[in-house]
Order: sequence, then C-alpha cells, then structure tokens
Amino acid sequence: MARFPGRARGRPAAGAAGGLPSGRPDPSRSPREQTERPEQPAPERAPGRRIRSASNSLSLAAQVFALQVVVVLLLVAAAVVALVVQSNRDSVEEARNRSVAVAQTFANSPGIVEALQSPDPTAILQPKAQSVRIQTGVDFVVVLNNDGIRYTHPLPDRIGKKFVGTIEPALAGGVVTEQITGTIGPLVQAVVPVRAPNGAVVGLVSAGITIARVSSASNHQLPIVLGAAGAALCLATGGTALVSRRLRRQTHGLDPVEMTRMYEHHDAVLHSVREGVLITDGDGGLVLANDEARRLLELPRDAEGRPVTEVGLAPALAALLAAGRTVTDDVVPAGGRLLAVNIRPTDRDGGPAGSVATLRDSTELVGLAGRVDRARGRLRLLYEAGVSIGSTLDVTRTAEELAQVLVPSFADIVSVDLAEQVFGGDEPPTGSAISRMRRAALSSVGAEVPFMVAGTLIDVVPESHLARSIAGGRPVLEPDLRVATAWRTQDPAGAELILEHGVHSLIRVPLRARGVLLGVARFWRCERTEPFEEDDLSLAEELVAHAAVCIDNARRYTREHAMAVTLQHSLLPRSLPPQNALEVAHRYLPAQAGVGGDWFDVIPLPGARVALVVGDVVGHGLHAAATMGRLRTAIHNFSALDLAPDELLGHLDELVSRIDQDQAATQGGSQVTGATCLYAVYDPVSRRCTLARAGHPPPAVVHPDGTVEYPSLPAGPPLGLAGMPFETAELELAEGSTLVLYTDGLVEDRTRDIDVGLDLLRTALARAGRNPEQTCADVLGALLPSRPTDDIALLVARTKVLAAERMAQWEVPSDPAAVSGVRAAVSAQLGAWGLEEAAFVTELILSELITNAIRYATGPIRVRLLLDRMLICEVSDTSSTSPHLRYAASTDEGGRGLFLVAQFAERWGTRYTGTGKVIWTEQPLG
Repeated sequence: MARFPGRARGRPAAGAAGGLPSGRPDPSRSPREQTERPEQPAPERAPGRRIRSASNSLSLAAQVFALQVVVVLLLVAAAVVALVVQSNRDSVEEARNRSVAVAQTFANSPGIVEALQSPDPTAILQPKAQSVRIQTGVDFVVVLNNDGIRYTHPLPDRIGKKFVGTIEPALAGGVVTEQITGTIGPLVQAVVPVRAPNGAVVGLVSAGITIARVSSASNHQLPIVLGAAGAALCLATGGTALVSRRLRRQTHGLDPVEMTRMYEHHDAVLHSVREGVLITDGDGGLVLANDEARRLLELPRDAEGRPVTEVGLAPALAALLAAGRTVTDDVVPAGGRLLAVNIRPTDRDGGPAGSVATLRDSTELVGLAGRVDRARGRLRLLYEAGVSIGSTLDVTRTAEELAQVLVPSFADIVSVDLAEQVFGGDEPPTGSAISRMRRAALSSVGAEVPFMVAGTLIDVVPESHLARSIAGGRPVLEPDLRVATAWRTQDPAGAELILEHGVHSLIRVPLRARGVLLGVARFWRCERTEPFEEDDLSLAEELVAHAAVCIDNARRYTREHAMAVTLQHSLLPRSLPPQNALEVAHRYLPAQAGVGGDWFDVIPLPGARVALVVGDVVGHGLHAAATMGRLRTAIHNFSALDLAPDELLGHLDELVSRIDQDQAATQGGSQVTGATCLYAVYDPVSRRCTLARAGHPPPAVVHPDGTVEYPSLPAGPPLGLAGMPFETAELELAEGSTLVLYTDGLVEDRTRDIDVGLDLLRTALARAGRNPEQTCADVLGALLPSRPTDDIALLVARTKVLAAERMAQWEVPSDPAAVSGVRAAVSAQLGAWGLEEAAFVTELILSELITNAIRYATGPIRVRLLLDRMLICEVSDTSSTSPHLRYAASTDEGGRGLFLVAQFAERWGTRYTGTGKVIWTEQPLG
C-alpha cells in the first residue's frame, strides 16, 4: 500500500508490546504478566525462538558496531591524510617566506653595495653571510655577482663557482623563489637583487632552507587525531552495548520478522479504515495521522512531529485536539467540511500520555456547509464595504471605494456614474431622469477594458433602457448580455466592444439616498463564467444603498464646505488698500478639511502710517469664519479711532467676551470662542513700529543684511479672557527691513513642534535682496505641509521711509499774531512742492486749527505737513480735549470753523499721543 513520507513507524511497534493498536496494554492480562514478559516468555513461544531473537538482536547490534568502527576509521584516515597534505603545504610555504625574508634583509643591509664594489667582496661578505645563516636558521646565504658567480657559500670550496638556479628575473629587479632538490635534499631557495643607490642591480643574494628543517603545526595535531579516534571507538563500543540492551528490553524479545509482521498488520488496518485517525502525545504534538485524516484535513507531508496548532488546522479543530479532553461526536468545520470528532485519552490503564481522535466526514451536511460559506462570504463583503466605503467626505473618493471593494470579490468590472450636480455638492433636479452624468470611478481586474475612464461625461439617451431604469429607480439584472438587447440602446458601438471583451452579465442599481437620485452603479462579469443571480442582485442593492448614503453625505459636506469657504473668502480682504509706507505681499491658504478663522489686514492710518493685522479664531467651521468677520470689522472700526495697539486689543478682548456670553445665552452652551491677534503700526516718518499681541506667535524681522530675529514682545493672553492687560513694544526699523506676520498653521502642525517651525521659518527668511512676493513663495515652499490641517495666513511687509524733503514742520507760539507767519511759510512750502493750487484751502484749514489750538490748548504747538498720497496737515498740542464738529445756527457768531475744515478736507480727525493730541486733515493732490 502507499506510504506517506515522514509517517512515524515506531508507535505501532510500541503498541505491539501491549497487544493493542493504540499502544495500551491488553486488559485481559495481568500487569505482572505484562511487566515480566521479557524475562518469562509466553508458553506458546518455543524456547528456540527466544534464543533466536536474542541472537538476531545481538547480530543487529554487531552490525551497527562494525559500521561505526568503519566510519570512525575512515574519518581518522581522512583526517591523517589531510594533516599530512596540509603539513607539506605549510612547510613549503614557510620555507619560501623565510628564504625570501632572509635574502631581502641581507640584500638591503648596510655595506652590501660597497662590499660588492670592493676589490675583494668575499673577504667582506663571507663572515657576514655565515653569521646571518646561523642566526636565521637557513641552510645557506650566497652572494652572487651579475654573472651568477658565488662570492660566499657555507662551503668555501664552492666560492667562485657558478650558482645553480634561476637568476634572470632577479637581474631584472624581481624576486625568484623555486623549489629544487639539492645535495642537501629538497629545499626552497630565493634570489633577490642588490640595488645601488641609483637603482641599478649590482649583485644578487640567494637564501635557501631545506623543507625538512621547517616544522608545521599540523604535525602536532596527529596525536590528537589518533587519540580522538581511540576515544570514538570506545564510545561506539559502549553505545552499541547500551543500544543492544535497550533494544532487547523495548521489543520484549520479539525478533525483527515478528515485529515487521505485527507492524504491517496494524498499519494496514490503520490506513484502510474510512475514518480519520489522529494520535497526539501529551504535549499536543501530532504523532500519527492515517490516510483518511490527511485527506480530510489536507495535512502537510511533515505534519507528524509538529504541534497540532501548527499544521494548518482550523482554529476550532486545533484547539479541540490540543485540549486533550474526551469528546463525543462534536461537529467542527474544517477545510470546507463538517467533521464529527471523537477524542479519547490514551493514558488509561498505564498507557502513554496523549489522545486518539477519530474524524468522520458528515457528507449529508455538505450542501448546507456550501450555503453557509456563501452566506458567510456575503456577510464578509457587506462588512468590508461598511468599513471601506465612506472613509472620507469626498464624493469621488467614496465612489472609488465602492468600485474597489467589490472587485474582484463580487464583480470583475464596476463603474459608478454620478449626476453632474453631485460633484459640486448640489442636488440633482427632481421629477425627471438624469440627462447627464460623469463617470466618478471605474475598477476592473484587467489593465485594459472597453469602458469609459473616470472623468468622462455621459449623456443619457432618452427612452433608452438606462434612462428608464434611472427614472424608475429600479435595479436591473441581465444574466446573459449576449441575448439581451435593451441595454445596447444607450451606446450600441460600445456594447459591441464590451461583448467582444467577454463581458457576459450585468447588474445595474440606481444610487438613491434620502429620496434623491444621485446616479447609477453597474457591475459586470467577464472573468467569472457564472452569471449574476437574484441573490447577487439583492446583495448589490444593499451595497449600493450604503454607498449612496455615503455619497450623499459627501455631497452635502461638499455643499456646506463650499458655502463656508465662500463666506470665509467674502470676509477676507479681496485687495490691499493703496499706501506708500510698506511694500506688502500676502498669502492665505485654507485647510483641506473645513474652514478656519485666520485673517489678515492692511489698514492705512492718518499721518502716512499703516497698521498690519494677523489673527486666528479658535476652531473651524462657519462659526469661526463668522467670528473672524466680526473681529475684522471691529478692528477696522477701532483703527478709525486711531487707538494704540494695546488699547485696540483691549476692546477686542471685551468684544470676544461678549460674543461668548451671547452664544451661551442663546444656545445654552459654554463654548469659548477665543482668538489670537497681532497688531502692528508702522510710521514711515520716524521708522518706528509699535506692536502688541494677544497670544499670537511673534513676528519675524528681516534686516536689510538678511539677518533674522524674533523680537521679544510681551505675549499677552488670547482674546476672550476679559480683564487681562496687554502691553506694547516699539521697534525702530531700518529702511528696507521686512516685517513677517503669520498664523500658527504655518509653523506648527501635528507632526512638527512650533520651535522646529520657527527655526525653519528663520532659515527660509535668512536671505537679503528679495521682494515680499519672492519671500512669500520661498516661505511657503519651505514650510507648507503636504496636507494642511489648519488655515495659513502670511503677511510680508518691506518698510519704506518718507523722504525728508516731503516733510515740513514749524513751531508756533501761543500768539494769534503768529498765524500769519505760519500761513506764509506753508504757502512757500506748497509752492516748492508744486501745489500752489492747494495753498488757499490749506491756509484756511491751518488757520482754523492753529487758532483753536491757541485758544483752547496749552503748551507748545507744532504744525507738520506731509506729502504722501495725499497732502496731510497736522496740528499738535498738549491738550487732551478733542474738538467736536457742530452745526451753528444762522444767528451764532462762531462754531463754523470745524465745519469748514470738514467741507474742504477729504478726511479729518484726532489722535491722542503720550503728550497730548494731534488734529489732522487729508487733502487730495490735484
């Protein structure tokens, strides 16, 4: 009968000792009879058979012993031969190395060249050569001339004779080594050249040593090898005696023929039954498996000897076998089958530890098992679709997830087509079929399929089968496309290509969610031969229903996101106002998911000054965008009052607190809005920049030479904490300096700490000679994350200075008579600027402002003219009282001065300083 390689053969023999195939003792015999069997043979066995059994066992042991002896002797012989060969090789190599070393050392020793060129080289060199020979242990050291005549030799009678050996390569400057047999035996000699200082060869030196004088370390290993061989023979003898004794005890005196017959009988019975049999030991290792067990469980060839948990069994069956408990007719699924399992322990009545399991294939349950597998596969597919589809709120990505998860587990090709409006977040028109769709996703098992690729527009042909199916919202099953014709009306040419590709079955399911028709999903089969069935149609409906809800969620999110982005962009500045104090560039990048509350602003102020603002509202969404719009509007209003930066942030702080209170009162929540802000005012006349910040990252200042610093500014608390003060800092900036304002989204994200981001920003800014636009591009190129999780606002401003010739200033005494002198000086200055036409209006305005200052204020009065984009007139005094515009009645004698100023000036106002106030006006040029 056929045998499986690797099957354990010793277990049935052990079982034979007890008389049962399982290996347990025969319960019909007493324990004494079983244990005394080797010493007291059974009555039915003849005495001669017992003697023959012993002699056969001894014969087998003798054969094993003889084999061991032969193997040991062969190994010893091989080792000895290897040692001898290695010894000879090592000796020759050592002789060559020593002769070359001695010859080269002597040839390069001091005085050799002079001795060779002397009248009597032998007298000088012979004692030296003999001394070197004795000290180095070589057999000879011979000095030759270029003709090969010896100058030295251990035997004086050979001096002057021709050298025996090869010298031509040495004359050419090389080293010659050769193995020869001389008068003193086999030897190795080396010939090396002696070179004069100019490099010429003036003689030769030869050194030689007999091989017999060079001892090899391998010779010392021969006694060790012989001793090891003797020990191995002793161990083999002892081991053979022990094996023979144990063999007789384990076989209970049975001879090999009887043991073989018993084994074959048990083996035939074990592997012929139609039940699987598995025998395991006490540790859960597989001892034996019959043919039926291997067939049922599809065991690997090397299963025996391995734990049952590591031979590829189903987890439930492996756990059952490893438990070792008694089991009766437990039904366990394994390898696509339902097996009835019975397990019994083998350690009863003194047997070995372990268990024996029988397996029976329940063929009557095969059909049921197949249906269970199909149901399990459908459930698994539904689970995978539920997990995979809808992982993002992107319409296209969700459609791709639907197509990818069903190929190839359900269909060979899947296409998802959506109405055009869905991609923009809009709702398709109701009451009529979709007339135009765009392919959102296409997935297939092959690289090339005759289908329109993703992104292709599809016009739905009216009255076609596709149009009726979409309009009715009903799924369609086409088991055999070759006989069906209605589906071809949409695209007859494309249908022919599809059939030529081998596509033979189709399921079409409209994508409908919350009463809205979004598109259609189609499933095709070409690689699989079996067509779609009704069960497949119901499964496709469930999958598409889940995907439709996810796509509709993504559509709604797209619409809401577009609305939020539109609102956010409408609240941000569309263009920067004109001003001459700063050259400004900006960037605003919204986060990829959601909208935030980051903003920036450039606000012209009186006196040619400019305010720079960057802020960030905590959170995302419409609430953050709306709050940002309110704060930005408030900053514009506060800037119109020309407040100091710290005062302005204080007002913003109160505003944010009120927003939180209103929200808590109307929504019943305790959500804190919170915001950060940096407000800076730059004066091009004094080159001073005044800054204050509320929990915002510090600005970066790039000096004209390219050095970058983060000025030490008081941090201040974030807006909304109500009651905490803010502080200002003042910087003096050289002309051409760059002020960089930004939000934390630029320097900080989930994978980068803010300190690392600030270092990267410093590196990106550290270069001189760039305009603000180039600086913005370089900063974003160095710091922009691949997928921004927060909005990024960046404002880069390079400073300018108002030229001295475009500014004039006068001190005015507190005397009304001084007004005329100031008017004359102003007229002269306007004439120098080419603004003679504005002289009358300017004189009128300054007369009124100076007169009011003289009448109502105290201390020094100053007048300043600034020629910028407009003509700016400023009158400053030490009073903190601000004039108010009022409309005088026809009978009033005064009160019309500021009214005239407001009529003639483009704008006018008051700003307060640390020493008083400044009343300013702006007049257009020309």
